[in-house]
Amino acid sequence: MKKNNIDDVEFLQFIYKNAEMGTIGINDVITAASNEKFEKLLNNQKEEYQNICKEAEDILKKYGRNTEENGMMAKMSSKMMSELSLMKDDSDQTIAKMMMEGTNKGVIAVTEKINAYNNNDAEIVVLAGKLKATLEKNIDELKKYL
Repeated sequence: MKKNNIDDVEFLQFIYKNAEMGTIGINDVITAASNEKFEKLLNNQKEEYQNICKEAEDILKKYGRNTEENGMMAKMSSKMMSELSLMKDDSDQTIAKMMMEGTNKGVIAVTEKINAYNNNDAEIVVLAGKLKATLEKNIDELKKYL
């Protein structure tokens, strides 16, 4: 099966939206965290996602483009899924599991995009690698809360 190539702007928008969803997901659950260390971890992860969003935004500006945020439906869906899960069980373990599941989907998606990207903007390649590494690190950090 032939892979679809993606262009620079499309890839940057994807990076931005993926990191933005990480921020949104954390915002949806952080108030339920009961362990202070766990809450601090989530805040640190949120800051990493925000930094990636900023970097993607800065590179997009070089292309003369603005960021495209995730749609309202994606944001509402994330919030509703989090709220439903937390209604059943709002433990730190449940939060960690939810965050890991979403983050793992991000790892898969960014890996597919990296593999489909054949352009040579080194700045984008580095940022995509940073996003993937951040996602993988975040999963590892969340494991201790399962």
